Amino acid sequence: MVTGAAAAYAEIVAGRRSIRGYLPKLVEKSVLREIIQLAMRAPSSLNSQPWNFYVVTGEPLDRIRQGNTERNLAGVPSSREFRGSEMYEGVHRERQVGIAKQLFGAMGIAREDKAARTDWVLRGFRQFDAPACIIVTYDRVLMDSDVPPFDCGGVTNAIVNAAWSRGLGCVINSKGIVQSPVVREHAGIADDQVIMICIAIGYPDPDFPTNAVASSRKSVDEAVTFVGFANQAYSILASSVPTS
Repeated sequence: MVTGAAAAYAEIVAGRRSIRGYLPKLVEKSVLREIIQLAMRAPSSLNSQPWNFYVVTGEPLDRIRQGNTERNLAGVPSSREFRGSEMYEGVHRERQVGIAKQLFGAMGIAREDKAARTDWVLRGFRQFDAPACIIVTYDRVLMDSDVPPFDCGGVTNAIVNAAWSRGLGCVINSKGIVQSPVVREHAGIADDQVIMICIAIGYPDPDFPTNAVASSRKSVDEAVTFVGFANQAYSILASSVPTS
């Protein structure tokens, strides 16, 4: 039976969900600072720590929401600063469709209800009306490498888990940064930074339907190939036999 620190960690990781509905409650700067400080213990390649964070709330965040929404409704093309994979195929497409069905089902949005579906997309552009967001960037001097985005993924995962451990919820949301000029202007992002992703963060609304949605995960047997374990029992036994 797992107990102590291992049990607490397992509870956070297994219990965390993406939160898309928030209470109208401000998140204290000190709490956000604590979460980021903890998350920055995430490993990075050669300890390069390429990440930086712009934590936005209040009027600047409202201006980002408004500009992001207006530009998207006007048909302004995305200027997101990282490569995306919008059109998945095969099993990846099946998983994408699967979580969409779960979310729309929880919200009671019918397939033919275009207005409700559009409204849901607009919520993403508004960063799901969260009271704060964390914009993750990395140093532009490292832009030609795939390693900094990998490192930013690690620290982003650490942020959402650290937030959950503090009673806060998050959703990692690329729609909130599709109009990078708007984000740069109102978050004051320096030119030497590449915008990687944003994380909506706040106190979860327990009555918001999709907050109860837990996405499925493929099994360990599907994901993992174990190599060299066939004779593990013999190897352990052999290593425990004293030699003269």
